[in-house]
Amino acid sequence: MKNYLNFETEIKKIESELDQLKDPYNQEGLSEVDTEKISKIQSELNSKLREVYSKLDPWQKTLVARHEDRPKSKFFIENLFEDFVPLSGDRYYGEDRSVLTGFAKFIGRSVLVIGQEKGEDLDSRIKRNFGMMRPEGYRKTNRLMKLADKFNIPIIAFVDTPGAYPGVGAEERGQAEAIARSIECCMELKVPTISIIIGEGGSGGAIALASSNKVLMFENAIYSVISPEGCATILWKDPKKTMEASTAMKLSSKDLLELSIIDEVIKEPLGGAHRDRDSILNNVKLSIKKNLNEFNSMSRDEILLHRKNRFLSIGRSKGFGKRTDTDVDLSIKEDFLQKVTLFAKNSKYQIIFVFFLIIFAAMILLI
Repeated sequence: MKNYLNFETEIKKIESELDQLKDPYNQEGLSEVDTEKISKIQSELNSKLREVYSKLDPWQKTLVARHEDRPKSKFFIENLFEDFVPLSGDRYYGEDRSVLTGFAKFIGRSVLVIGQEKGEDLDSRIKRNFGMMRPEGYRKTNRLMKLADKFNIPIIAFVDTPGAYPGVGAEERGQAEAIARSIECCMELKVPTISIIIGEGGSGGAIALASSNKVLMFENAIYSVISPEGCATILWKDPKKTMEASTAMKLSSKDLLELSIIDEVIKEPLGGAHRDRDSILNNVKLSIKKNLNEFNSMSRDEILLHRKNRFLSIGRSKGFGKRTDTDVDLSIKEDFLQKVTLFAKNSKYQIIFVFFLIIFAAMILLI
């Protein structure tokens, strides 16, 4: 059974009519498919989807991002990667089923895959804690990210969570510290890291895994420091003012790309990712491949520097306020010695570096 959002009433009506035409044996007196009428209704449906989804406001995009039928991390892991080997446990407390982790192959290349998983039905959602990670989940991902860094394996993370779990037990086990450690771990890695926000990117629960070299985002996904309902409750003391809150928060992919908080928007099929899973799968595959290839020529230190500069530059050129003359460039500056050291560490240039070093030593001896 298909699930429809409150602004999809007309779409539901057209799709119901289309489904009946495609299955004529459910209608009395019909025994063959009317292909001409089906084509006409399908064209009408596409037109209506284009009309509705081209005018989505931020709150409607939030609803689409939370759609029950939207493809989850498990779907992408199963269909994009080969030889996935799931790994569990944080070696401190236990296993957190709200996050899937393991090593796999992506187009023949070894990668570490991390995916926040909400679940497909009620039972799996309860099992996965609705995608809300506990401290042991963050500690598990930290353990595996450090392992990937040790063996120079790129990391790909699928972000889809309303936020970190706010329960008493999670707080007692150090939820805030675990999130902070996760952000620190992500920032210190010297391997390429790519985070893809596929649904909800909520609060610190998302940022803990989205402190990456590249942050990609689905067209109808959201990424924010708090949920629209929470923001409305705090600012207006009225949880019903979600429209005002979602607009003010600039949580849509379009707004975040303009603010340079994300690097790329992954186009969704007409009507959302849940309407054509094969299409969104192909779009994600192409995007991951393209972004991973950007780091092929970079050394480990250059990858680390790229990530640091990426986050230091956020808000410096565009933002909510006007840029003033007192603004300072916060990007990391390298002195001559640092550049020489980085050049020497790069395996591609070591032979050249040693050659010039020998010539320089010989010249000193001759003098």
